[in-house]
Amino acid sequence: MKEPVAKVFAILAKDILTELRTREIITAILVFALLTIVIFHFAFDPSDGSINLAAPGVLWVALVFAGVLGLNRLFAIEKQNSCLEGLIMCPVDSTLIYWGKMCASFLFMFAVAIVVTPIFLALLNFSLFLPHLIIVIVLATVGFAAVGTLFSALAMNTKARDIMLPILMLPVLVPIMIAGVKSTALVLEGQPLADSFIWIQIMVIFDVIYLIAATLIFESAIEQ
Repeated sequence: MKEPVAKVFAILAKDILTELRTREIITAILVFALLTIVIFHFAFDPSDGSINLAAPGVLWVALVFAGVLGLNRLFAIEKQNSCLEGLIMCPVDSTLIYWGKMCASFLFMFAVAIVVTPIFLALLNFSLFLPHLIIVIVLATVGFAAVGTLFSALAMNTKARDIMLPILMLPVLVPIMIAGVKSTALVLEGQPLADSFIWIQIMVIFDVIYLIAATLIFESAIEQ
């Protein structure tokens, strides 16, 4: 058990160190997410209450589409430097490569969400103390990373990778995005976490489904 976990952490550590040197993924996600939120901030009039209805969608549009930019770079360095073949040939099960990459994708997305969400709440005049929102963000980000890592591997060998990734990935993510928006809306309204329980259940169920399915499919995806 310790050896597989150590291999996953080794792949995760490699991606983190690479990102710390290049800052390609975090920078792209963060800038896009912040720009999206700022634009929407000026698009709505806070006095008429319309922003309260649109706010959950604004947050998740910013995070999801910014995340797509980051996922386009997830395998790009290995592909550009011809290191992907070496990674595949390593004495590491392909499922462990998936889990290492998925954990890296989750950490990058979650780190950006931790920075962007307080700015979003402050700009739109919501309370900054919403601990239940962290649960929603974690569950939705797990599903996003699970699906995104798989489709990033599938799309990396296509010429139109930047276009194909969102086309393939976003329809599959619809249940997670709907549950994330609905539960975020309830949290922003100040409702107790119990009111969001059905949406949280949906996110947990789809997270498990996505993780199992992606783990089983990833070997075929990466070897194509």
